[in-house]
Amino acid sequence: MTVPDGTVGVLEIATKVRGGQVSALDIAQAALDRVDSAQARLNAFTTVTTERALTAAADIDRRVAAGEPVGALAGVPFAVKDLFDLKGEVTIAGSTVLAARPPADRDAAAVERLTRADAVPIGATTMDEFAFGFTTENTHYGAARNPHDVQRTPGGSSGGSAAAVAGGLVPLALGTDTNGSVRVPAAFCGLFGLKPTYGRLDRRGAQLFSDSLDHVGAFTRSARDLGAWYSVADAGSSDAQPIDVGQLRVARLGGWFEDNAGEAALDALTSVADTLGADRTPAMLPLAEAAHAAASVITYAEAGELHLDRIRNERAQFDPVVRHRLVAAALLPADWYLRAQRLRQVWVDQLDELFADYDVLLAPATPFPAPIIGTDTVEINGRDLPARPAVGWLTQPLTPTGVPIGVAPMLSAESPLPMGVQVIAKANNERIVLAVLTALEDLGVTTCVVASAQADQNRNESS
Repeated sequence: MTVPDGTVGVLEIATKVRGGQVSALDIAQAALDRVDSAQARLNAFTTVTTERALTAAADIDRRVAAGEPVGALAGVPFAVKDLFDLKGEVTIAGSTVLAARPPADRDAAAVERLTRADAVPIGATTMDEFAFGFTTENTHYGAARNPHDVQRTPGGSSGGSAAAVAGGLVPLALGTDTNGSVRVPAAFCGLFGLKPTYGRLDRRGAQLFSDSLDHVGAFTRSARDLGAWYSVADAGSSDAQPIDVGQLRVARLGGWFEDNAGEAALDALTSVADTLGADRTPAMLPLAEAAHAAASVITYAEAGELHLDRIRNERAQFDPVVRHRLVAAALLPADWYLRAQRLRQVWVDQLDELFADYDVLLAPATPFPAPIIGTDTVEINGRDLPARPAVGWLTQPLTPTGVPIGVAPMLSAESPLPMGVQVIAKANNERIVLAVLTALEDLGVTTCVVASAQADQNRNESS
């Protein structure tokens, strides 16, 4: 049996494993080999679960050979952001503060969903410390790197997960999204990503960052693979009738979402909007800038409260940048937080009013392509801005609404660097988001491939 290389996706692997055309054990070993060979180049992983992966894969092969049932994702290798508990491993959340804690006694809920479907856990991935960042430049464990250009960031805070999928190490990885931590890496690494409705997926066993904003999400290299993950993650989500994308009412967001986007971001947005027949007149959300500020205040206040005791007792173990942010966060006045939450509700109501007229809203996922690691400032429409916070300017205002948002990956002939477009629907309408992503993929508008340099390396090592 020929073992599929790192370019093969979730559904193809599962189909071949269930049909006995390929061994789950061989699939797992090949993924582990790719992770090992790429670690020095991408720094995507902090933990590799070799023994567990091989044991799980061997059991799948035994059941296939015996004619016993196996799960929908049988043999699919997957990775998890290192804030999801993996049984028997220490969940470090990108920090040395947690390194001495005991190993997890069970998997996080999001991991359990995958393993019950017979997906195979390969390991945990590099992230910003306690998810407090947009670029995965981690002082303790090093920066994760973008497979499309290893001098550039894969985004964050789920950067290692995105790098692992874009680099062809695994076809599926879990992340979390507080203010864009799935959407930004999906855009920078040219992946399909999904942040489902807030509260839709169980967060048990995941280290929180901002309780009222944290979402479980995932990365894949195809829209249908993303749908396969979501069907497992949210059981029963795929039972309804198909959606006719051509009948959906679509608008692109203007104002803040265009004023803070560069040329490449706007080109990607226009391509998707034109394909979907979006209204020529952009839809406006006047409170977007205020919502961005409110999301920042809520994030800081909740993160500061969560980590207050650790900052008091273990401050020296924190990355200095993260420590300073958390100290400042802990000092925020309570009335700022309350005002931010009140504005949040007004913002949700404003978005709901827009959804009375539209089924889908579109916006760029990032203002610009992935910057070089260590970049301090970027230029957007003639303005010099601090690079790291600017990365999330177009994702952060939307997070407090809690609505489902997917990312359509875009590649152009003019640039080797991907961009992404946010596909936004009303709460609990993940099916609409996934239908739009699938339609864009079928039409050839979205492009998602294993990064060429990594793909060449994978082929050379398997030949």
